[in-house]
Amino acid sequence: MSVSSFSTSQSPSSSQTSPSRLSPADPAAVVTALRAAGCVFAEDEAELILSAARNPAEVRSMVERRAGGLPLEHVVGWAEFSGLRIAVDPGVFVPRRRTEFLVAQAAALAGREAVVVDLCCGSGALGAALAAGLDRVELHAADIDPAAVRCARRNVVAVGGEVYEGDLYDPLPRTLRGRVGVLLANVPYVPTGEVGLLPAEARVHEARVALDGGSDGLDVLRRVTAEAPRWLAADGHLLFETSEAQVPAAVTAVERAGLVARVVEDEELYATVVIGTRRA
Repeated sequence: MSVSSFSTSQSPSSSQTSPSRLSPADPAAVVTALRAAGCVFAEDEAELILSAARNPAEVRSMVERRAGGLPLEHVVGWAEFSGLRIAVDPGVFVPRRRTEFLVAQAAALAGREAVVVDLCCGSGALGAALAAGLDRVELHAADIDPAAVRCARRNVVAVGGEVYEGDLYDPLPRTLRGRVGVLLANVPYVPTGEVGLLPAEARVHEARVALDGGSDGLDVLRRVTAEAPRWLAADGHLLFETSEAQVPAAVTAVERAGLVARVVEDEELYATVVIGTRRA
């Protein structure tokens, strides 16, 4: 998820450095302030903040925001993803490290060139990362959240892609129907009743539309799979991430759409990806 972990279980004591009193010129003081706020990887975070800040005032501001619970990626303005530095604006979904597994699966299926669509694109990290590894790509991305669209344009346009604002397939050019070789869909899949159990970094600071997948977490996914065959080329692939418990229902949704489903997992990253293929 994040570059670091944050916990509110620790509280600063009077002997610890508070963000408002730290000396920005002293890296050790930055580490102490972050550790006091509950940042588990305080040394790594301090290094990132110190490298991103342009002056002492920015160091102090960044530490204060991080100590207040803002995700580190929102504090520094970027996230590392698949070897790229992806711009991430406040309120925009932070690309998770485990989702690099999905991009790797897509790259293996795409060959050296492809027509790619990135739905529920958030920052556009998936599409941008996949495009970076291809010789030729026609990349289109879409999201319903205006803030995400603005952010995605910074990442996707940089690799020659286009970004659209709207609900799933609605804003995409109709000329893409039947031509998409790789359809990435980083759909929200947290059940509504479990959103409140998410870490505060996600629950408070990321758009709910990027997290809430409906009663069983698969409402958006079912809409994506139902329409996918109209957009996929022959032998084109739909890829999405889901939880291990949701796999049976997710596979059923893929197969009901007429796609051939298979499941791939990476235990180290705790990543589960379902791939649906439109057979010629």
